[in-house]
Formats: sequence, structure tokens, C-alpha cells
Amino acid sequence: MAPRYRNIAVIGAGPSGISAVKALHEEKVFEKIRIFERRDKPGGIWHYDPTPDVFPIPQNSPQLRNAIPKKLPQFASPSPEDTTARTGIYDALDSNVGSKAMAFTHRPFPSVNSALSVKQFGHSNPTHPFRTIAGYLEDLFKDYYHLASFNTTVEKVEKQEGKWILTLRQSGHVRNDEPKDYWWQEEFDAVIVASGHYSAPLVPEIPGLENAVSTHPAKFEHSKAYRSQNDYVDQRVVIVGGNVSSADLVVDLHAIVNAPLYLSQRGYNEVLQSAWDLPNVQTKPVISSIQSNSEGVSVKFSDGSEVADLDKIIFATGYKLSYPFLTPDPVTPNNRVAGFYQHVFKIGDPSLALVGQIRAAISFRSYEYQAVAVARYFAGRNAKPLPSPQQQDLWEVERLKYKGPTTLFHEIKPDFKEYFDFLHDFAGPPAKESDANELPAWEDRWAEQAFEVLQLKDKYWKSLKKATDSSSQVKAKL
Repeated sequence: MAPRYRNIAVIGAGPSGISAVKALHEEKVFEKIRIFERRDKPGGIWHYDPTPDVFPIPQNSPQLRNAIPKKLPQFASPSPEDTTARTGIYDALDSNVGSKAMAFTHRPFPSVNSALSVKQFGHSNPTHPFRTIAGYLEDLFKDYYHLASFNTTVEKVEKQEGKWILTLRQSGHVRNDEPKDYWWQEEFDAVIVASGHYSAPLVPEIPGLENAVSTHPAKFEHSKAYRSQNDYVDQRVVIVGGNVSSADLVVDLHAIVNAPLYLSQRGYNEVLQSAWDLPNVQTKPVISSIQSNSEGVSVKFSDGSEVADLDKIIFATGYKLSYPFLTPDPVTPNNRVAGFYQHVFKIGDPSLALVGQIRAAISFRSYEYQAVAVARYFAGRNAKPLPSPQQQDLWEVERLKYKGPTTLFHEIKPDFKEYFDFLHDFAGPPAKESDANELPAWEDRWAEQAFEVLQLKDKYWKSLKKATDSSSQVKAKL
């Protein structure tokens, strides 16, 4: 039986893109599969960039689209670097999802722990150094290099006369001893967008922020730019945020900054309370304004309190969803992607699919299930049909009522079983003529395994506070 779509493009070669190209390749039915990656290797956000992304000025400015040459194919002068392609990895980073649940079902992670994680959580703990995960992903990709175009930015994706036209720009060429970008177009029947959602920093709009950044840019960072504790020793620091990134920063910095470490939060994840309770941490409400002059930067909080002479303000405030190449752009002002059934299939035109858009969904494993569901639909082998567009619209309406209109719309937690069961049942069993494997049915223990790291962190954070409290008691007696 012929596939629904013969020629497929995959955008991105991180964990979700690798999942997609593997699932497509194993169906053994497509005429052409191409994967486009703007970096020089697979692995996405799991590679280390010594020089981090710059703080967005002005905050939350949209990613600029490069001017497309009028005639293609064409060599052109190099476009400015898109710094959002730089990752948020720092040298001491370990994974924060339990490895047994995080790994793809078809291959476990290597049994490697960092020295720091062993010190904090014990031997054979469920974390892995980022380099181990990057190597794991690169090894998985080795059978698909012939399908890939690296250093290639997808500048535009637009449907014309029933075909998806991708406008592409590849850097790194040299013509007449001058660096050049090469521009061209390719045509596809279907597209999988697997470019991730940890690229474009999200920073809240605060009165005075833009002016302060322009006069003292070195004092402002997004957590994506964090690289080393050494950069904050004896510094006066404010951290903004109430979730995992903020907690990790608090743990790293609370004992080394010029105390106290100020922590500004609109809301916070109660599961991380042990991090917020660490010594030398002073919790503050939201920042109401930022003042700057020739001498420095100060912040005023909504309770009227003020902190002056700050060295660093770190925004651990998450990321903007960003698909600047899609026409039309599906990202809403509230930072969700609109019009995709089950966060995957474009309503009304399922030849466009997303893999990896979801959050709080057990990481790589959920991408694998999404990718298999898409691949089998594209191949015409899915076990269940998609609902009608009207029913898919109704799903989105009900989802908005349940999760709201923000990026939390894409949060799978706590409905892991329901979501994995949908993908498993929709995909169905592999075709006999394919090389694919059966997707395992959801197991409740996966959720428990996924949160093992958080439980270990909570125990470690409490031990830090206990040790500090004990030390203070001893000093008080002397």
C-alpha cells in the first residue's frame, strides 16, 4: 500500500528529530526523508557552547528572519549568527529526569554518573552527565547521517499548491576566498517540525528593564547563559523564577554569593520547597521596577522593598515557543502553539506535524511515541484514524478549559497514562514489512522512575540545610 505522503522533511536533529527520522526510516515506505539541522552535528540542546546566548535586547524581541534572495539557488553573504542556537548547557550539568524513564524504549543510557552526582546522590544514581547523553544521541543518529543536511537553517516553510516548500540556508561555504551562505529550496509532501522549545529565552516585561540592560548589559542574564559558579562568587545576585532552573541556581549559588541570595517569585513549584528554604536565601515577591544610573542597578519589589548595587539579575523564567519559519506562525501571544491536535497534528492539514512540543512529559520517551504515531500515520499504517477536524477543534477547546491558554496548555503532567495510551493506540502495531518495533504499553512505574532525581535532590537539599543549622547551633554554644 502506498504511503499517505512520499517525501518527508524533518526540521531539527535533537532528541525529537532523531526520534522522527528513526521512526520514518524504519517504516521502509518513503521515497525521500531529509533532516535539516542548524548546528554542525546531531544532539540539539545537549551540546556545550562555551560562549552563551546573549541577553535579549529588547526583551522578548521576535527572532529576525533573514531576507531571502530573489533568485534561488544562490550564494549570498553570510547572515548574522542566530545566537539562540547556542545551548543552555553548563559544564556541571546532569540530567534531571530519571534515566530509566527518560531513555528511549529501544536503548537504555550508558551506566555513567558524574563525580558531582555521586557525591550528592550516591553511586549508580539515575542521572547522567550531559556529555553522556550527547554521545548517546549521536550514536543513535549514525545510521541516518546520509539523510542529514547540517549547518542548515530552515528559513521558511510554506505550503503552495499542495506541496510544502522549504527555503534553506547552509553556512560554511567559501567562494572566491570569501565566506558565503548557500540558499536553495526543496519540496516535500509532509513536514515534521522537531526543533524543540529551549532556544529563545523568555523574560518578563518590567518597567526600567530595557533601559537598565542597555546601560549595564553585563548585569543581566537568562538562566540559559549560566556556565559556572565561579562567575558569582561574592556577587550581589537576584534570581527570578520559581521552577526547576531557579532551584538549581539557588542550590549552586546560595553559599557563595554576597548573602543573602535574593529570590524573586510570582509563583513557585511547591515540590521544590527544600531549595527555597536553603540558608542565605531571601524570598521576595515580583520585581515591580528596575532603576539604573551610571553607578549601577537596583530593583524594587512589589512589597515596596528595594535592593541596590546588584552585580547580577538572573532570569530563570523559561523559554518562548518559537517557530519563525512557519507561515503562518502558530505561536499565540500567550506562548502556546495553536491548532495542533494532541500537540502533534495540524488541525485541517495533518501533513504538518510537531514532535517534541510537549512539556513535563518524561522527555525522550514521549518524543519517541509521538514520532512513531506520526510516522505510521504518514505511512498510512496507523491503527486508528484521526478524528474529524471539528472533533479536533473541540479537543483544543476542552484542553484550553483544562490547562489554560499559556504554555501550560502543552503540559502532559499528570495525565501521562492517558497521553501515552493515545499515542500507543493511534500508532498501532508495526507493519510486517517494516523494521519498526512494538511500542510498549504505558507502565505506571515510568512516572515514579522519572521523578527519582527530584526525590534525590530534595533529600540532598534538606541535608544541606540540616548541616548548616547544626553548624550554627555549634557556633552558638561556643
